[in-house]
Amino acid sequence: MNYTKEIDKKWQDYWRSIRLFNVDTKERAVKKYYCLVMFPYPSSELHVGHARNYVIGDAVTRYKLMRGFNVLSPMGWDAFGLPAENQAIKHKIHPKEWTLKNISRIKEQLNSWGIGYDWDREVTTCLPNYYKWTQWIFLKLYEKGLAYRKEAFANWCPSCKTVLANEQVIGGNCERCSTPVEQKKLKQWFLKITNYAERLLEDLKLLEDWPQRVKIMQDNWIGKSYGVEIKFPVKGIKETIDCFTTRVDTIFGATFLALSWDHPIIEKLMENNPYRSKVLEFIERLKNQPLAPRLIESFEKEGIFTGRYVINPMNNKELPIWIANYILSEYGTGAIMCVPAHDKRDFIFAKKYNLPIVEVIRKDNFNSETDNINDAYEGEGLLVNSQQFNGLTSSEAKEKLAEYMEKKGIGKRAINYKLRDWLISRQRYWGAPIPIIYCDKCGEVPVPEKDLPVMLPEEVEFLPTGQSPLTYVEEFLNTTCPKCKGKAKRETDTMDTFVDSSWYFLRYISPRNENLPFVSDDVNYWLPVDQYIGGVEHAILHLMYSRFINKFLYDLGLINFSEPFKRLFTQGMIIKDGAKMSKSKGNVVSPDYIINKYGADTMRLYILFMGPSEKDAEWQDEGLLGSWRFINRVIRLLDILEEYKDTDSVKELNSTEQALLRKMHLTIREVTLDLEGNFQFNTAISRIMELVNHTYKALEEGVVRKELFREVVDTIFLLLSPFTPHISEEANCILGYNTSIFKRKWPDFSEEYIKEQEIDIAILVNGKVKEHLKIPANASQKEIEKRVLALDKIKSIVGDRTPKKVFYVDKKLVNIVI
Repeated sequence: MNYTKEIDKKWQDYWRSIRLFNVDTKERAVKKYYCLVMFPYPSSELHVGHARNYVIGDAVTRYKLMRGFNVLSPMGWDAFGLPAENQAIKHKIHPKEWTLKNISRIKEQLNSWGIGYDWDREVTTCLPNYYKWTQWIFLKLYEKGLAYRKEAFANWCPSCKTVLANEQVIGGNCERCSTPVEQKKLKQWFLKITNYAERLLEDLKLLEDWPQRVKIMQDNWIGKSYGVEIKFPVKGIKETIDCFTTRVDTIFGATFLALSWDHPIIEKLMENNPYRSKVLEFIERLKNQPLAPRLIESFEKEGIFTGRYVINPMNNKELPIWIANYILSEYGTGAIMCVPAHDKRDFIFAKKYNLPIVEVIRKDNFNSETDNINDAYEGEGLLVNSQQFNGLTSSEAKEKLAEYMEKKGIGKRAINYKLRDWLISRQRYWGAPIPIIYCDKCGEVPVPEKDLPVMLPEEVEFLPTGQSPLTYVEEFLNTTCPKCKGKAKRETDTMDTFVDSSWYFLRYISPRNENLPFVSDDVNYWLPVDQYIGGVEHAILHLMYSRFINKFLYDLGLINFSEPFKRLFTQGMIIKDGAKMSKSKGNVVSPDYIINKYGADTMRLYILFMGPSEKDAEWQDEGLLGSWRFINRVIRLLDILEEYKDTDSVKELNSTEQALLRKMHLTIREVTLDLEGNFQFNTAISRIMELVNHTYKALEEGVVRKELFREVVDTIFLLLSPFTPHISEEANCILGYNTSIFKRKWPDFSEEYIKEQEIDIAILVNGKVKEHLKIPANASQKEIEKRVLALDKIKSIVGDRTPKKVFYVDKKLVNIVI
């Protein structure tokens, strides 16, 4: 047998003909498994850097099929978005045409890689039969007061002519076109995700099978903090400024108060104020400083004195009110009590503007004196210069001060979140229209559900003007008010594409239903998704928004699960020449070339073998050749088997046969563990390679009966089938099977052949026994350490810490020092 691309096409056609990946979602007799790979944005054709998550998802799907599951593996397209519209402007091509053309090409590529999907469930977010239901979800949010419109400053790219999320601003520039970003005040639509902040945070505990780093990223993004909200009276006027602080223990060290430039009280502070013109001039300059860079510690701190003061309610001292560029209205109250001795940013600012620095927290020695403070001490310690609170520890003082302030009515305990409401307005064409109508008589009116979808017109001029192109489409803009039947106008902003992708996993279950976005009984059976696969770059936004919308639908009683994704796997990137693959860097590897020369299975095998799938890996052409040589070495076993002369029939297995049989069963067990665990594809393939080498070695001795040889060869291809499906199907056919290899059962291992070569070792953490593990007697120290550190109990003890040392006492114990 020779492996050619004709074999690829033969079996791809066969899988389609038998509908191998098509699922009846009404089937309940067989245990279900929902394997979902994040759907792509169809911006261009795929290269091998994109391939990893699709190949991983396909390997999981095929393995679960062989384990007897009813596997749902759908695919679709996150098809709205700015790149398509930019292409329309650049190349004079309609975004829909450009998008659908890319979809066709990517679909062709995925099929050529042997990636199996239930294409009957394909969803495309830019088509009306999908975005109708995106609009329906918006209306449900609006009904519950969770969608609202307000005027707010936003990051504005003057080149792309649209609003950018904070995450889309890199170093003060637009991530797409590198143009410096400005601040612009616009009326925009928001979703009230902040109402769900506590649940989004608390329910991270339910996600036991998510990577810890992803949960930490979400935890930090939500940013829950406990503190005190203090009222600072403004001297000379009957106003107070509320400041939230997590460090109320430093209140006596506050030497100035700083406001964000857009704080609402500034207008009152400027009344009859000689500083007015200079302050307003400074604010105008700050408006053009994008939000994201101001979060960076190294960003240059700037400010201006307002000419006004507040009174510190704890010691009645006057504190000057400043406006500072590092204070953000998005966090806390937009006003900060500044303590330079105990906050680095305040310290830098105070030094620059010659403001007082007063130490009130001392690390250890209560009686020591500090004349010159050279840096801010941000830790906890003992209070000094704090009147009756001197000598208390920081933790004691926080409680005592909170009690005192609440008793005196000058402050109250409070909880703050960094999470802000989700800005979904986009001033562009290629997105789902927001289903709102504006009537001079009735005001803001939601589009009735019966009138959905609000169709996106196709005859549009793509001129980036800063307003949505829909503003200039008269037949779209002008409409009738649903309430009074008078003249009205439509909302012309479109929705952020993250809204489209926040619920797509539900639509796959009933993608052609014209009356509902999904059928509750069916989604309640199939979800949560058993395995979600995608890049860690989606750890915050997509996953957070999907969790939010899922919880909202749960609250409506439409679904009975509070979290959408039970298990999450985030694959690492494939890089080349030390960098992420991109056309601009000239380091893209074309999958078409590889498939034409070496076959799809060679590419798939190398992608899975090149390193742990959760880590970044460097593409090496030599590694690809190594995979191709291995595939040919495995195929050669079929040729040897065909010509193999059986040995004399002897009832008892000889020592060579016993060792081969034992190796086969050990390999089945270890490969199964690798696939059931955290997708250790590279070690699974390595174990199969060892079995192939062992088989050749046994054959050289010339004493292996044909029946056993055939069983081993059959097992090798069964184990390889999730990784190299094309050659495995071909081998399955050559070996005389009349059904797809994926309709066959995954091989079982027998304890009888394994137990002889297993030993039990103790696992210690810091010298204390925590677990025991059975391992092959001939396992290497490196392999044993890897197995030990992968155990759930040990992972829970070690957590995110890196062991200082791992000691191994041969065949007895492993001691992990942390």
